[in-house]
Amino acid sequence: MDTVRINEKDNVCVNLETGHKIALCDIPEGADIIKYGFPIGYATENISKGDSVHSHNMKTKLGDILSYEYKPDFKKPAPEEPFTINAYIRRNGDIGIRNDIWIVPTVGCVNSIAKQLSEKTGAICFSHPYGCSQLGDDNKVTQLVLRGLINHPNAGGVLVLGLGCENNNIPEMQKVLGTWDDERVKFLSVQDCENELEKGIELIKELKNTVSQDKRQAVPVSKLKIGLKCGGSDGFSGITANAVAGIVTDRICAMGGTAVLTEVPEMFGAETVLFDRCVNKEIFEKSVKLINDFKQYFKDHGEPVSENPSPGNKEGGITTLEEKSLGCVQKGGTAPIVDVLDYGDTVCKAGLNLLNGPGNDIVSITNLSAVGCHLVLFTTGRGTPLGGAVPTIKIASNDTIATKKKHWIDFSAFGFNKQEKADELLNLIKKVADGELTKNEIQGNREIAIFKDGVTL
Repeated sequence: MDTVRINEKDNVCVNLETGHKIALCDIPEGADIIKYGFPIGYATENISKGDSVHSHNMKTKLGDILSYEYKPDFKKPAPEEPFTINAYIRRNGDIGIRNDIWIVPTVGCVNSIAKQLSEKTGAICFSHPYGCSQLGDDNKVTQLVLRGLINHPNAGGVLVLGLGCENNNIPEMQKVLGTWDDERVKFLSVQDCENELEKGIELIKELKNTVSQDKRQAVPVSKLKIGLKCGGSDGFSGITANAVAGIVTDRICAMGGTAVLTEVPEMFGAETVLFDRCVNKEIFEKSVKLINDFKQYFKDHGEPVSENPSPGNKEGGITTLEEKSLGCVQKGGTAPIVDVLDYGDTVCKAGLNLLNGPGNDIVSITNLSAVGCHLVLFTTGRGTPLGGAVPTIKIASNDTIATKKKHWIDFSAFGFNKQEKADELLNLIKKVADGELTKNEIQGNREIAIFKDGVTL
């Protein structure tokens, strides 16, 4: 049986056939189970060397909201010469790696019209059920996420489609937008026109005429912003796909580029690994608030802070949230953390950023898109067809799922030469940035979902 010990401090190894944990020594009841060099739970009974270690004999140590001390421990990556990608340069200096026409509804009531316009014109519509009967901050989050999509540089043109009587009507949405490019962003309130399909098609034709003049130009990869996301993890995720994504993160940051790590609940139990990499006390305090506010959100809804690994995660060998989190944060590599972002923010600092939001796959991808990521690296051990508004590169943690679901998976990270795999993944990122379609784009799997935590009238 082939196994791997991830860190010299570990008292468990990973079975390379199943992804499950095996005790490397006798572990007494109550002692810590160590993986990735950190505790992932404790033994609920005496465990003998060679025994399987999983839900039957270990349990999480996660509990309440905690206090933390800033103990900076990071190194700035050595600069690396950026390679060149071919992208569309926008009027404000941003770049886009796609030049699509998007239809963004202000409210769920017009989703069917958006779909009809999409079918008739080839524009991509992003339907959602919100924008009406929402109050306060809940409505604000909807507006901020939609603002991020409307302003996204991957969209060559956007039709903002409203009904007219909704809370988030077009005039209210325009207040949140502030400014926009009239040649690139068009608005249509369907209650205000006689034939909304004819008018919508006319506006999309105008956008297509504008977009048709755009040409790709060579720009350094330092202009690129990548999002980091995992879903359907397994016992290999933290040692293959996430680890390879982490190497890529470090290299992109070393080239002056930007990476964004989200899924706050999947930082629980691994937060100190991140806190120690904050570039200063201010960013550390913002990171602590990010974690503790999300723990409070759990508590406010009567849910345990430690409840996270899904049935699929557990079947794949992940036992506790700490274990999942320590594997999850591998995607962030070792780069220093330069900023902490909230809903509605736009990523502007080169380097590794943390982003508020849940672990839910489609909400996470939407959040990453809304802050300005050009593409998302989505690692998975179970496989998923999911894709967001931006190209979603699906990275398998094992060859089995990569072979079985080749129409979903773009890249397999399974292997023991992580540097070689990282080189291959960087090459794929360059191709996608230059215009090569990801599997989610080929399949037409593009969706959004907006985080909701408020009152609906």
